[in-house]
Amino acid sequence: MTQGTLFLVSTPIGNLSDLSARALSTLEGVSVLYAEDTRHSGTLLRHFGFRTPLRSLHEHNEASRVKEVLGRLAAGEDCALITDAGTPTVSDPGARVVAAVAEAGFRVEPIPGPSAVTAALAASGMQAGRFLFLGFAPRKGRARDEWMSQVLDSPDTVVLFEAPGRLVDLLRDWSERGSSDRRCVVCRELTKLHEEVRHGTVAGHVEYYSGESVRGEVTVVLDGKAGDPARETVDEEQAAIIAEQLAGEGRTTQEIARRLRGEFGMTRNRAYELALRAAARK
Repeated sequence: MTQGTLFLVSTPIGNLSDLSARALSTLEGVSVLYAEDTRHSGTLLRHFGFRTPLRSLHEHNEASRVKEVLGRLAAGEDCALITDAGTPTVSDPGARVVAAVAEAGFRVEPIPGPSAVTAALAASGMQAGRFLFLGFAPRKGRARDEWMSQVLDSPDTVVLFEAPGRLVDLLRDWSERGSSDRRCVVCRELTKLHEEVRHGTVAGHVEYYSGESVRGEVTVVLDGKAGDPARETVDEEQAAIIAEQLAGEGRTTQEIARRLRGEFGMTRNRAYELALRAAARK
């Protein structure tokens, strides 16, 4: 008997038009659909006229669903896993099931699509060659302190989620920890009717959102920590010359920036600025 496949289907984070043709055909063709919230996913299926059977799979019953999913796959049934919005298992349940399915030798096939993480990162204008995603902030205690240190000490761009009612507290906490001038982008209700993408600094967002009633899904992008101040005094004139030479040789922007950072000890952002400028002049 042919074994079944577990499909991980990314669903819209707001705009239903973002559901891909491949995702649509997959949701229609599987034997059963496992969803974080069957009521929420039922609305999605009804919108597209699907009658695919729905089964719940959330943080409280995921462990008990493993045996059921494995049984269906062994019987030759194709199954799909979705979350309320975005990509399954990214700050959502499902990883335990996926690991068990893979370990049992069944095929796991991702159907890529919408993600608040990558949408916010793209809209931020910050470097995305390397980034750190940290989900939701712990609410208090040592866990929150350690999480905050991880965020604020990261040299790479950080992407995270936050509940609307806790956004201002998060921004104030960053400001009080010495990061008030750090570049920050707050994305709210991505792809939805009242979408908002605000560029600015941590301090600027504290001032703005302190007087606002924040609503909807919130994704925050924070610029990475600047390099060692002792290394920031560099010969930018010479660095610009090297950047133009490398651009003339056909080197990519990433290659030029990497060379400048290594040779001159420049911050990541400044190295990319010079690399982009050189690439535009070649």
